[in-house]
Amino acid sequence: MADKRDYYEVLGVSRDASEAELKKAYRQLAKKYHPDMHPGDAEAEAKFKEASEAYGVLSDADKRRQYDQFGHVAFENGGAGAAGGFDFDFSDFGDIFGDIFGGMFGGGGGSRRNSNGPRRGADVRIGTRITFAEAVKGTKKQIEVNIKETCSSCNGTGAKKGTSPETCKKCNGRGQVTYQQQSLFGMVQSVRPCPDCGGTGKIIKEKCPDCKGTGYINTKKTIEVTIPAGIDDGQAIRISGKGEPGVNGGPRGDLLVVVSVSKDPNFIRDGYDVLSEVKISYPTAVLGGEIKVKTVDGEVLYEVKPGTASGTRVRLRGKGMPTLRNENVRGDAYIDLVVNIPTHLTKEQKDALLEYDKALTGEERPTKKKGLFK
Repeated sequence: MADKRDYYEVLGVSRDASEAELKKAYRQLAKKYHPDMHPGDAEAEAKFKEASEAYGVLSDADKRRQYDQFGHVAFENGGAGAAGGFDFDFSDFGDIFGDIFGGMFGGGGGSRRNSNGPRRGADVRIGTRITFAEAVKGTKKQIEVNIKETCSSCNGTGAKKGTSPETCKKCNGRGQVTYQQQSLFGMVQSVRPCPDCGGTGKIIKEKCPDCKGTGYINTKKTIEVTIPAGIDDGQAIRISGKGEPGVNGGPRGDLLVVVSVSKDPNFIRDGYDVLSEVKISYPTAVLGGEIKVKTVDGEVLYEVKPGTASGTRVRLRGKGMPTLRNENVRGDAYIDLVVNIPTHLTKEQKDALLEYDKALTGEERPTKKKGLFK
C-alpha cells in the first residue's frame, strides 16, 4: 500500500472537505480522465480509477472514518482494497456520471430525470434573404413554414378514434429501461429510452389514420417576420412557440429565422461600421474641394482637405449601421479617398500637365521626341 497516494491528495481537497466539495472534485477528475474520453490511454484510465477509488472511500462516512484513522492499511486483508484491487459499485455515482455524460451511467435513481416527463419541443430553423439596404432600414418578410398542428381526429393522442394509448409493459410507463453490465471498474448501469415505446411510456396499438399515430398534422402557414434594422448576415430571429410540438405536455419549441444579407457593391460591413471607397480627381486631392459621398442613408457632401494623399481614410460619425438594441445608436462610416489617375489624356490635357509640372518644379520635362509620349 506504500505506493498509493493519499486519497485527499488524489482528489485535491483538504482533509476536512465537505461531501459537496468531494463530489465536485471527483466530478471534475472523472470528466477529465474518463476512459470514454481517452480511448486507449492507459495513463488516463489509471488516473480515473485512482480518483474513483479515492471518492469511493471518502464519500462513504464509515470508510472515510477508517481511512482517517488507519490510512490505506484499513482496507488490506479483506478490506475494500483486498486482492490487489478496489471494489466499488458505480451505482452510487449515477448523479455524477449523469451530469457529465448525460445519463450514460445509472444509479442514483432519485436524481435522474424521468424521460417520460414533459419535454420542450425542438426548435425549427428556416432561412430568408434580404438586401443590404433592407438590413440598414429593417423590413418585414412573409415566410411560408410547415407547422405541426394537433390532429383534430385524435386530439393529439395518435390513437384511432374510439381507442386510447396503452401503458408500455416493458418500462411500465416510465419511458426508460435500465441495463447492467460488468466493466473494468465494476458493475455499470446504463439508462436508455425504452425500445418498445421509444421513450413515450405509451404503446399505440391502433394508430390514427389521419396523423399516422404522430398526433400532429403538417400544415403550411404564412407568417410575417419583422426583421430589425442593423441585423447582420447569419443572425437569427426567434419566434416563440412556432417550433416542434412538446412531448407529454411540454411547450413547443421556437422558430428560428436565419437571415442572409446580400452583398452590396458599394459597402462592406465591419460590425456596425461601414467601409467604402470614393475616387477623387488629382486636382481635388491637391487643391481640396467639396465632393459627394455615398453612405447607407444616401449621398452627403464632404469637404476634401488640400493635399489629401491617396488612401486617406475619413470617418463620418453615426453614418454606419444601426445597432440592434437601439436603432438610433449607429456605427460609423469609414471612407477611403483614392486619387483617380487617368490613363487616357488628350493633347491639351497632357500639355496642361506639363505646364503644371514646370511651374511646380521649375524644370522642363522631356519632350515627346525623347519618348515621354507614345
